[in-house]
Amino acid sequence: MDSLIEKVNKLILFFIIYTGAFIIFFGTLHYTLPFVLALVCALILKRPTVYISKKLNIKPSVASLITTIIFFAIIIIGLVFGIVHLTQETIQFGKNTQTYISQNSNNILNSFYKLQKYYNNLDPNIINAINKNFTSSITKLSNVAVSISGKFVSYIINLVATIPYILMVILFTLLSTYFFTKDMLTVKNKLITILPENKANKLFSIYTETKKMLLTYIISYMIIISITFVETLVVFMIFKIKYALILSLVCAIADLLPILGIGTIYIPLALIYFFIFKNYLVALGLVIAYVVVSIIRQIIEPKLVSSSLGLNPVAVLASLFIGLKAYGIIGVLFCIFLVMFYNILKKSEIL
Repeated sequence: MDSLIEKVNKLILFFIIYTGAFIIFFGTLHYTLPFVLALVCALILKRPTVYISKKLNIKPSVASLITTIIFFAIIIIGLVFGIVHLTQETIQFGKNTQTYISQNSNNILNSFYKLQKYYNNLDPNIINAINKNFTSSITKLSNVAVSISGKFVSYIINLVATIPYILMVILFTLLSTYFFTKDMLTVKNKLITILPENKANKLFSIYTETKKMLLTYIISYMIIISITFVETLVVFMIFKIKYALILSLVCAIADLLPILGIGTIYIPLALIYFFIFKNYLVALGLVIAYVVVSIIRQIIEPKLVSSSLGLNPVAVLASLFIGLKAYGIIGVLFCIFLVMFYNILKKSEIL
């Protein structure tokens, strides 16, 4: 009985400490972002730094400098290329959409009018309301397309306006990454000298498990996003969908968002090709692809996340469902990390 009470007390204490740490972490992330990013980068660069240091027979500080510069150069070049390309595609997409709608407004209206035979049995008031909204819907659709592209461009402009802040974040992240990477190579020896060996080893064991799980968690979802992106890109290229790259990227990002998902791209595209372009084969293909990609995603997510983290698939599914229903993405993160850290402490025989 005493052991059960002690276990319950430990679980309650763990939940309180974890919840407080979670709230503090995300509440202060705006101020600690460069250092959090630097820590993640340092964890990624640790092995390459050790390898370069041994291979070239140079000091760890020099190896840390080399890996940090190369790593950030690759990231910055990739971001610049991606932002420029996506901005160009988005602006072109907005212009082409507006041009198409303005030039084919009569055809689009005729397509909507042909739909009347499907709702003639409805209440006359509903039919009149639908008829009155046809023209305004076309105008709104055009305005939405322009608005989306305009907002994206506006976002890019605002991003440019915050360049001083971004540069400061990059600078602090770069410097912190270098120092974290350099110091991380000797952190175990420093802990052993400060703490008793058994406690230092246990703390290092917790750190190792946490690092392993966090990295595998990030990698797992990067793989899921990549699979969704590649599947969507292949589908759009097969059906010769314009702006396949940007639409596939948006689809992959939307795949992580609650409620929205890949349906925010697939369903509107299928409706456009069915009612406007009259290309029923492409519309049917998009619907089938949407179902297949969704099923694949639902199958691989619990298995990939649970296997990579060493967690029970039911626990992962419960975390995803409860977190999503409770507080969206933040709720999912809270529940997943709760299960993850519980598993780490259990392995370390603390709980």
